[in-house]
Amino acid sequence: MGEDVGKDLSNFAKPYVTVDMVIFTIASSELKVLLVKRKVQPFKDKWVIPGGFVNIDQSLREAAMSKLAEKTGVKDVYLEQLYTFGDPKRDPRGRVITVSYFALISSEHIALKSSEEYNATWHSFTKLPPLAFDHKEIIDYAFKRLKWKFEYTTVAFSLLPKKFTMSQLQELYEIVFGTSFDKRNFRKKILSLKILEEQEVMRNVSFRPPQLYSLKANLGEIVNIL
Repeated sequence: MGEDVGKDLSNFAKPYVTVDMVIFTIASSELKVLLVKRKVQPFKDKWVIPGGFVNIDQSLREAAMSKLAEKTGVKDVYLEQLYTFGDPKRDPRGRVITVSYFALISSEHIALKSSEEYNATWHSFTKLPPLAFDHKEIIDYAFKRLKWKFEYTTVAFSLLPKKFTMSQLQELYEIVFGTSFDKRNFRKKILSLKILEEQEVMRNVSFRPPQLYSLKANLGEIVNIL
């Protein structure tokens, strides 16, 4: 803040601040995004990403975590601040600046609120309905960040069960990048990183039981997964 402002802020307009959440999961072999149908104007009955206004006594992250738990019933998930969207005309109600976040939730942890107040449902990333505000732009930006994170960090594992097969991991990468990987080369590359721990083999299957893996703890970020 410039020194010329001094202590008196009363002459400055007060914009509103919101947080908006792009929440990804993998279900039915698709990347999906959580959307909510608005119950009020503006854009009544249109789809939006979950979000809300930041209370005066909340930090941005506290507000984001509150909205995440409110809409999905989960708390302990991967959450990252994405970008600030501040076009003066992005909200017809007035000057609203939104700080966007993206979250990754394993499908085994999903517990969506089912009340009429929160009409939240999962939508395929490739078949999104028309969205209100600038939420399509926010989702597209989040997807670009997601792909980058998949290449250079271990965040992809947030979308998997704690114990997973190599085939599940490969399918996850193929879904996000929209391409196929050679099974042998993919396995060789992942194992060479030494980021996995072998667990037991999968049980109660009618075919040859595959090896289960888990991500090693306290790894930090890994460079060049792909």
